[in-house]
Amino acid sequence: MGGSAVVVGGGIGGLAAAIGLRLIGWQVTVVERAPVLADVGAGISLHANGIRALDALGVGETVRAAARPQYTGGTRTPRGGRLARMDGVALERELGTPIVGIPRAVLHRLLRTALPSECLLVGAEVASTDRGDPGRVRVTLQDGVLDADLVVAADGVGSRLRSQLFPRHPGPVYSGSTVLRAITEDPVELDTDFELTWGRGAEFGHIAFTDDRAEWHTVLNSPPGVRHPNPLAVLRRRFAAWHDPIPALLEATRPDAVLHHDIHELATPLPSFTAGRIALLGDAAHAMTPNLGQGACQALEDAATLAAALTAEPTVESALIRYDAERRPRSQAVARAARQAGRMGQQLSHPLAVAVRNTALRLAPSGATVRTVLRHADWTPPSLS
Repeated sequence: MGGSAVVVGGGIGGLAAAIGLRLIGWQVTVVERAPVLADVGAGISLHANGIRALDALGVGETVRAAARPQYTGGTRTPRGGRLARMDGVALERELGTPIVGIPRAVLHRLLRTALPSECLLVGAEVASTDRGDPGRVRVTLQDGVLDADLVVAADGVGSRLRSQLFPRHPGPVYSGSTVLRAITEDPVELDTDFELTWGRGAEFGHIAFTDDRAEWHTVLNSPPGVRHPNPLAVLRRRFAAWHDPIPALLEATRPDAVLHHDIHELATPLPSFTAGRIALLGDAAHAMTPNLGQGACQALEDAATLAAALTAEPTVESALIRYDAERRPRSQAVARAARQAGRMGQQLSHPLAVAVRNTALRLAPSGATVRTVLRHADWTPPSLS
């Protein structure tokens, strides 16, 4: 089965979906409303499920070559005490690949270059979709119309298409946390590949890259919409007494490099990831908190699963039924687990609750962290052949 598809959204999930669709013989147009597909963002960790999805899409080796394996790290207290260790070697032994760290901009660029430039329609915004013809979807742009056999809505947490398809759904809600993040300007000497530090209502983490620069992020309990004229100066004061290398990471960062976003999620699960010949994918379908590092990995799973369903089923309609059945239960379960992880991790602020959690982590068996990762990362993509 082949046909024409319109992918709405040129982020990681949308580009991955386009790669998968082209791989199985579809003609694809990616519509992105931004005037330029800029390579922006901080860093990302890809677990085995994300890497396996990239392998299925034919770009896994390219991404691995640009990423840094995460073998060492774990979770600490603000004073530097060890709460849990990450055994990257054990994860690689169990899953065949370690977790890897890569700048989002690099991942985005690698996915984009896997597509012909004529597939990408930038600076174009989808105004509406018309599903009046059961065999086609008409996509109306501000200055034109596209007809497609399939539309993939990968337009993010604030998805306009999702709100049109499910007008009674409450949409994304604020999680209670905000995130500030950046990539250092200069290399930073680090003892670990990946690390999280949990304070009261605050998390600070880093991801090391192949060029010895690093991504850092801090997730804070905060009312929505709070912004600072100089956020880096605020963070340097707030984390001045936290353990090394946190102050060094902040010192190695340009003030204009700091990104600040409130974290929204789909706390109310969608009743379906499809409507007619439209499939929701990535954050548009299951926006989740970042506490498990699974947001992008779930979008990559979506992309590989959608392509596989279209090869396995005789019609688009039956393929989308299969896609929904395979993706919705899993991704919504991961989203619930991410929310719970945040409540027991970064969002905890009461001193007694923090002390109880820290004690439990210290007393946990050595393999507990590995088992937690395996619970979500041990996923095998369906065959695209």
